[in-house]
Amino acid sequence: MRLGGCVWALLLFCLWPLLLLLTVYPLARTACRKAHQVFPGHAYPRVVDPFMKRVQDARAWAALVASGLILVAYGAEQTFSDLQEQYFLRITTTPWLLLLTAPLVVLVVFRLAPPAARPGMRSGLAFSGRAALRYFGAFTAVPLLFVGVVFVNAEYTSSVTIGPLLMLGMLAPVIWALFFVVFASLTLVPSVFGISRVHSGLPALITGVLVWELAAVNLAASGLPPGPLPVQLCAVLGGPASVTAVAHWELKRLRTHYGVTFRAPAARGPHAPNDPA
Repeated sequence: MRLGGCVWALLLFCLWPLLLLLTVYPLARTACRKAHQVFPGHAYPRVVDPFMKRVQDARAWAALVASGLILVAYGAEQTFSDLQEQYFLRITTTPWLLLLTAPLVVLVVFRLAPPAARPGMRSGLAFSGRAALRYFGAFTAVPLLFVGVVFVNAEYTSSVTIGPLLMLGMLAPVIWALFFVVFASLTLVPSVFGISRVHSGLPALITGVLVWELAAVNLAASGLPPGPLPVQLCAVLGGPASVTAVAHWELKRLRTHYGVTFRAPAARGPHAPNDPA
């Protein structure tokens, strides 16, 4: 049975989500495999205290509920669009803030550590540094590839045949690189590029500093949240203050329960499996 051009156009219009899935899924699968190969999870362990993990989860759920109540009570249509912009801003700025913040915090901890512990800390720092450079190389490649696609597409807009085909062909590396960064982030960002190899208390310390930087960026970009002034202050300061309190509590538990201090050897914390620290 022969189908006319209108029928084929209708089928493509109805089935394009399936065709898009069939095209994107292989890219996502290969990018995930490559990300796990370059950044294996066992090489970037997280210092895990089960009790503190429950406290962190409870704080995160409480913050989510509080944000939802504020939006429902005082939000508007523009507020929800601003929330999407803030989410995108946080995704794009967090890795760069980590790149700028982590070396400064590590330098302070390195100066506080005794001389006998510094050689081991240097080896862990070199490992985390190499991981950060590879990650940010891939992270930077995504917008550069996209700009290249836009430039090439602009050059070939006069050709009806070559332009769309070339555009689709060049978008494949961009999508693959984006998936690679996403899957690599699931391993590297929670472990702060395996910084627990340097010192078991560094993830909590860096988190306590990073959350205030993110709050300042959100405030500068989006302004105060909706609601009366007391609600605005609680919304702006409550999240960073609660994260800092949990991070301080975690550092205290590391000191009291596991003997981890910043003026003593670092490898005494509760470790994940295969944690070289």
